[in-house]
Amino acid sequence: MNNKKIYIILSFSGTFFAILIRLFTGKEYSHSSIALDKELNEMYSFGRLKPYNPFKGGFVHEGIHHGTFNRFKKTKAKILEIDVSEDDYNKLSDELTNFKNGVWKYNYLGVLLYPSKKAIRFKNRFYCSEFVKHMLDLTNTNFELPEVVKPYDFNSIENSNVIYEGILKNY
Repeated sequence: MNNKKIYIILSFSGTFFAILIRLFTGKEYSHSSIALDKELNEMYSFGRLKPYNPFKGGFVHEGIHHGTFNRFKKTKAKILEIDVSEDDYNKLSDELTNFKNGVWKYNYLGVLLYPSKKAIRFKNRFYCSEFVKHMLDLTNTNFELPEVVKPYDFNSIENSNVIYEGILKNY
């Protein structure tokens, strides 16, 4: 069985929304993404569709040097590397193709209510960590994440390795 690697990216961009999330959680990182490659060329999440418009969100192909992370050049990040089976990696890749071909919106109500620890789910809507958890739930590994997941919860994944922590554009 060949193992593959996936990457969970925790970040703090300094946007108004990121600052609000940090205030509510008291944690350093306010956003999470998933990537299937170490270079983070295939990095995805739910966030701003346009770097200058915080009110229109959805499924986004993120990049270190484009979009929101390019606008907020001092974004801090922590990158976790996780081993998965080749079958699980292929499931994740297939699911990302489904997301790329679908119409998705941001789950604003879910993220606003997550301090209450009540899951608010809507069809075709996610917030960032809800999406990353959805992806991890497709694997045959039990990552033991809470139902209402926040970016910092991914730090508790047992078989993860921190491969980078610092300014994202320097990765």
